[in-house]
Amino acid sequence: MKLRENYTLANCCKPQPSDVIIGYYSYDNFIKVHRSGCHNLSKAESSRLINLIWQDILPPIGFTPDEDYAQLDDLDFRILAHHQEMGLDYSLMVAYMLNIDDQTAFDRHDKLRNLGFLQRVKAVMMQYRKNIVKNKWIKHRNHTYYDLTDKGKKYLRYYLGKEC
Repeated sequence: MKLRENYTLANCCKPQPSDVIIGYYSYDNFIKVHRSGCHNLSKAESSRLINLIWQDILPPIGFTPDEDYAQLDDLDFRILAHHQEMGLDYSLMVAYMLNIDDQTAFDRHDKLRNLGFLQRVKAVMMQYRKNIVKNKWIKHRNHTYYDLTDKGKKYLRYYLGKEC
């Protein structure tokens, strides 16, 4: 069973995920994970005992990005975060909102779309500028709009350190 860094399972009682556990902070800077009723803990210094639950010591289960993660930088993630917050948007507005030049926004949208993080959205009736003008609907024809894909959402959550 794989544990987070600096945790090891005690060999004396071999705790399992169904057991109530307690940790012992050892002199070698590891936390030894024991079953809470382990007889060896009766000899332990009480100041070195740590209350634990399995969620604290098991690595998070979930998403691991592919090699394409290395192709992304902070600006790419700022653009993905913008789309997460604002929803559908087009390159010129993203450039304005993120204070970057227009060509950079066009290039980044193209890059993120080619990598599968954004998708083009056909001209549709949509609510005008989320959180800016209420109850105004318009059909956009003059801009190419983009929205996050599921892959883009997962990579952004991973980048922000959230569990998927």
